[in-house]
Amino acid sequence: MDRNQFIVGIDLGGTNIKAAIFNNEFKTITEKSISTEAALGPNHVLNRIIVTIKEMLETTNLSVNDIKCMGMGTPGLLDPDDGLSIFSPNFPNWENIHVVNYMKTYFDFPTFIDNDVRVNLYGEWSFGAGVGYQNLVLITLGTGLGSGIINDGKVIYGKTSSAGEIGHMNMYREGRPCKCGSSGCLGRYVSAIGMVNTFIEKLNNGQRSIIQDWVDQDQSKISAKMISEAYDLGDHLAIEVLHETGKILGFGLSNVINLLNPEIIIVGGGMSAAGDRLLNIVRETTAKHSLKLSNQACIIQQAQLGEKAGMIGAATYANVRFTSMWRK
Repeated sequence: MDRNQFIVGIDLGGTNIKAAIFNNEFKTITEKSISTEAALGPNHVLNRIIVTIKEMLETTNLSVNDIKCMGMGTPGLLDPDDGLSIFSPNFPNWENIHVVNYMKTYFDFPTFIDNDVRVNLYGEWSFGAGVGYQNLVLITLGTGLGSGIINDGKVIYGKTSSAGEIGHMNMYREGRPCKCGSSGCLGRYVSAIGMVNTFIEKLNNGQRSIIQDWVDQDQSKISAKMISEAYDLGDHLAIEVLHETGKILGFGLSNVINLLNPEIIIVGGGMSAAGDRLLNIVRETTAKHSLKLSNQACIIQQAQLGEKAGMIGAATYANVRFTSMWRK
């Protein structure tokens, strides 16, 4: 094996750390997933990443000298140039954590960090649904709504690397409260949690669903996946909620289409498993409420890489940063 020809990609999630080693052609050499254990603090989480990397190197008979660079997708606000994770809402006591400096004490190869959604964007752009496009938007629908933007072939960051917070577009003047401090944000309605909350609100208003029997009346067990499954069985409430969620998302993406004029909007994250149940309503809504010319030039498509997007995207991002560093 040639030296310095391998790249590590890390997808740091609130529940799991997903890690992989790729060769220069981005073929997976090995991958590993472990629980994050975020409640035990930043140093514990970062140490788990370090141990995971060392275990992968051992199982593949690679050494640190074989690694060209490492990329890491990190949730929340960060400074990618400084390697600083400023704040991550789902990680206790995670403020101003200098991830890159921490990794330097253990590894000689350079580490690059970026927002977890943007590394997913790099993955889908390079190897998934976004291949061949120069103007695209990726949204991830999970516990919240994240997004990343590519305009004329360039990833958009903004002054504070916060560009693309589509999930915090205000959809209702006085809506559901959001952790950002505002209310009525798009992500509070179209994320997995948002859709489940809509479903529970309707149950509490007296509507009925077969899901109530599935969870033995325990509303805390209701999931977005259950709503999709009930939809397929013709459950009226599940159909109503998925349609309502798709319509709200469609209004939000109409604004995105009008503002950014993308060629493609890619929908990823756990909620994307709903597929056309959700996306057909989104497409119908954007067709009615976005500018005709812009809408006709844009397709809305489900992401292709699934859970691998973060790992391969982080590796792709790291390779881009590494290459540009040596060109300077």
